[in-house]
Amino acid sequence: MHRVRIIHWRPEEAGPLLDTVRSAGFEPEYDGEMNGPAVSRAIRASMPDAVLIDLSRLPSHGREIGIWLRGLKYTREIPLLFVNGEGEKLERVRHDLPDASYATMAALAAALKSACKGPARGAIVPPQMMERYKGKPNAQKLGIVAGSTVAVIGAPREYASTLGPLPEGVEVFEDPRKVCAVTLWYILDHGALPDSLPRMRTIAPKTKLWIVWRKGAQGRVSQNSIRETAIEGGLVDYKICSLDTQWSGILFARKKS
Repeated sequence: MHRVRIIHWRPEEAGPLLDTVRSAGFEPEYDGEMNGPAVSRAIRASMPDAVLIDLSRLPSHGREIGIWLRGLKYTREIPLLFVNGEGEKLERVRHDLPDASYATMAALAAALKSACKGPARGAIVPPQMMERYKGKPNAQKLGIVAGSTVAVIGAPREYASTLGPLPEGVEVFEDPRKVCAVTLWYILDHGALPDSLPRMRTIAPKTKLWIVWRKGAQGRVSQNSIRETAIEGGLVDYKICSLDTQWSGILFARKKS
């Protein structure tokens, strides 16, 4: 029986999709809400015949997962199939992943049978996230738009020069009590991260929550340590960017319970 790795962001809503996959004669593999690295680890442990990504929720996350998988040599030729996408967001996915398959729920069974016939030989590899944002202003990388508010928490003195020019009307607040449209939470010592997580998780649904760290910092601060600790604390990452030669950031959302 062909095995299909399912990517769906709402475990409580995934039932109909899993049932459709089973009724079509395939074995679904689903671990709930997962970020890119977790998906790639699961696939490495059990290579599926296809990866099915649901676009009904968080289509930008689904697109990035697809691009992530195309960028890894050991997952590059696994057939990708997207379901439930619509409108401009679906067209964005098609643009970035033109050799993937796309289907509605009604046509899913036939699309799965076609996708599982063989590997995606000569798969198109789109630019990864870091490449796509290379050379763009930091405000654009961080999602800071004209007129928005930005919270800067625990930042070093030089943070303003790192951010660079900001769009018109942007207001920056240092360590504010109110929640802003974008939050830049600087972690200079990994020991401070666990204590900050409860507040981070509380504000995550109301802001673009970036955890920012200094590259090569001491005190066990690294991309992997931040990601692992944040995930354990109820967050999920879905974007990463480099601000300059010293600073990087990961964008988090609150994990759905």
